Formats: sequence, C-alpha cells, structure tokens
Amino acid sequence: MILAIDQGTTGSTALVFDGSGKVVGRGYAEFRQHFPKPGWVEHDAEEIWETTWGVAARALAGAGISGPDLDAIGITDQRETVVAWDPETGKPLHRALVWQDRRGAARCDELRAEGVEPLVREKTGLVLDPYFSATKIEWLTRNVEGAERAVFGTIDSWLVHRMCGEHVTDLTNASRTMLFDTGELTWDPELCSVFGVDPGSLPEVRPSAGLFGTTSGFGGEVPVAGIAGDQQAALFGQMCHQPGMAKNTYGTGSFVLLNAGQEKPDPGEGLLGTIAWGVGGGDDRPTEVDYALEASVFVTGSAVQWLRDGLGIIKDARETEPLAASLDSNDGVYFVPALTGLGSPWWDPYARGTMVGLTRGTTRAHLARAALEAIAYQTVDAVRAQEAASGEQLGVLRADGGAVANKWLMQFQADLLGVPVEIPEISETTAFGAACLAGLGSGTWSIDQIRGMYKPAARYEPKMSRDQAESLLSEWHRALERSRSWAT
Repeated sequence: MILAIDQGTTGSTALVFDGSGKVVGRGYAEFRQHFPKPGWVEHDAEEIWETTWGVAARALAGAGISGPDLDAIGITDQRETVVAWDPETGKPLHRALVWQDRRGAARCDELRAEGVEPLVREKTGLVLDPYFSATKIEWLTRNVEGAERAVFGTIDSWLVHRMCGEHVTDLTNASRTMLFDTGELTWDPELCSVFGVDPGSLPEVRPSAGLFGTTSGFGGEVPVAGIAGDQQAALFGQMCHQPGMAKNTYGTGSFVLLNAGQEKPDPGEGLLGTIAWGVGGGDDRPTEVDYALEASVFVTGSAVQWLRDGLGIIKDARETEPLAASLDSNDGVYFVPALTGLGSPWWDPYARGTMVGLTRGTTRAHLARAALEAIAYQTVDAVRAQEAASGEQLGVLRADGGAVANKWLMQFQADLLGVPVEIPEISETTAFGAACLAGLGSGTWSIDQIRGMYKPAARYEPKMSRDQAESLLSEWHRALERSRSWAT
C-alpha cells in the first residue's frame, strides 16, 4: 500500500493505492486563499499542513489501514510556492508566497535590465519571472522579521519537515526555484548571490525516487520515498517515459510537458527547460535525470472557478459543459484569462484578463464557453511552441486533471490540435505519479509493474476542419493581443 499526498493550489488530496495501482482510500479538503494586494497570492502554511495531514488520515481510514500497513509515502506539490520557517521552532515566519504571486515582477524587470536573464536561462532553463521561487525568497528575506535565521523550502520541503524533521527537497522542485543549476545538479552560488539567498538556508536536494525521511505519525515507521512537483509527477504517472511523449494537466493552470530525454535541452522561445525526474542514486549508483520542455499556462481551471466565485454565473464547474454545448458557435466572444498575467509562450506578467466580442445578445453560456475555449487555445499555443523547439510534431496528447471530465472541452481540444487527446483510466495521474516514484524509491514496485498499470479510458479524435480551427485560433490571437501589457 502506498499513500500519495497531492498538495495543490486550492486543496490537498490524499489517495491510497493498492499493489495494482487501484485507489482504495481517499481524502480531500480545500483551504483558504489570501489576496492581500492586487497580484499577491498567499497561503497559510500551517493550514496547509493541518489540511494535508487531515486528508491523509481520512484516506487511510477509507482504505481501512494504518501506518504499519503502508509501504511508502509519495508527495507531489504545487511548485514554486515558498515557505519560510524558523529551524528551531519549526514555525512559519510568514504566509507562503504562492506560485501565482506577482509581487516580484518589478524586481524581475530590474534584473532583466541589468542583464541577468541570460544567466538564469543558461543555468536553470527558466525565464526571469516572478512565477519562480527566487524573487519570493528574496522578498521574504527583505521584508519579514526574523528572516535572517529562517530556512526556506517549497511545499514538499515544508511537509517533509513537519512529517519527518528533515530539510530536503527533490530535483524537480529544486529546478523550479531559479536558484538551481540543472546541469550541475546543485544550488548555484552565483544565482544565490544575485537574489541574496544563503545556500545554507535551502534544503538538501535528492533524487525524486529515494528516501527523504521516515514518519511515525500514522504509527510505525513509514518512509517518504518519492517526491516530485505536480507537473513532473503527472508526466511520470502518464507513463511519458520516452522522449517525445507529452501530457497536459488541466488544473488551476495547465501545464504541457514534453519528455526531452537525458540531455539538458535548449528550451527555445517561450518555453522552460526543467528536470522531469531523477531516479537512482545511493549504493554508488548515479542518479539518472530526465529533462522536459514545459509550457506553463497560469489560468485555466481557475478561470472557471472565477466564473463561479467571482461572477457567480455558475454554481458548479460541471455546468459549463451543457452551457457550452447549448451554442452552435462562440458568436465572436473570446475570454483571455490573464488574471495573473500570461505564462508560456508569452511570459507577460503585466497582461490582464480581457473579454472581447460582447453584445446585447451575450449570455452566461457565451462566457462559460469562452472560458472553456480559452483553456484549449492556450494549450495549442503551448504545443506549437514545443513543436517549434523540438522539431517534432505531436502525435497524441495525454491529458489529466479535473477538466478531462468535460467531454465538450476534450473534443474541442482535439479539434484545435488536430491530434487525438487520450485520457488514462487512472484519472489522478499527479498523485499516481508520486505513488509510482515512492514505489520505485522504496523497492515496492518495479518500473515494469508501473508501466503495466497504464490503460486509456477515452480517446478523442479530431473532427473539425483545419480551416475552421485556424480561423478560431486567429481570432483568439487577436483577443490575446488586447490583453498584453495592460497593467503597465
């Protein structure tokens, strides 16, 4: 039995997987979002811990097991989000700064003007953007009392600290900080100096599959044996283990990752180079590192959440499917959900949400359809950038995340891309990927066992003509240009 903890942006999920990869217990709970200023997004780290521990206990109870029945624990987490805590008391010194937080945008502009971006790009594969952890840590060191004695970590580090008392992270999460040299596999002194970060305050970096510590919180001594950032965990759980295979996770944002093999890739225009996972290490075995090309789209599922919570035009995300299907076309209504700026391939932190094409005949069905269409349009932009960088055409897109339940969206996505979209039988691929890494890291599962667990549940073939798809994409790009650089 393996417990997988999926600590996400809006809630925490825990799943218990049996030896065949079947979910036999689950727990889920949301937690509060804090928006102290426009563009600032924070979480209460203690609330994250309490929520996560609670859903884990609920999942174990649902499976009818306790700690001694577990072989291992795997953790996957919202990446780039930073916690600062006192190493002596273990207490957070400030709310966690969330990956969506844009308070570092002006600082990134300053560093870009100083010519720092090529250094960041070369060593990390990332772009100079407040999305990543470095400017968040820098802000905390400059603005929080007691930060000079703090240690810092992404959410995985925070959870392992509370569970096991260790200050560690894995290669995937480290690669998202803008402080980690993904070729040398170490914290980079030059980048740490740029952002005023003491490397000694950062966690020890280990392979994604291996021992991170043990916890007795559930009874017995259970190893935490697998950790990966949520998108890398989904890539692993989707069995995209060979170069050229790609997946998209439709969550709060959407993240398209393409396995780029074991050589550090040139990320090309508008994309990120990142570590997909690292396995091995220990017993004199070298760590085998796979890399990925990533396109990060900041707002997709959260745009639907905004329709529900911000505008109040739907009560449940599931309403969007029949609303979208009730229209024969979008009637020229486009929504650019740049509610926290634009990610790949545009990287514009000053873009803002834009709705165009509204008339007196526009209804809530148009807004719901526009939000769904925007998810698909942004995915196409991401895939096209990856194809340009890799020189390879995508053959099939493996999809996961909450939005795959929306059949209208999945068909529209296949139509726009012009290639099939495949949905796995195990829908919780992010948590499953963490479980797979924990299974490998603990010796519970072999790689062949893991690959045998993948089965497709649905496949959407493209039906739309290419002329129609390209016309829709052209209008989308017209709308997108109107959102660019709005905040400046």
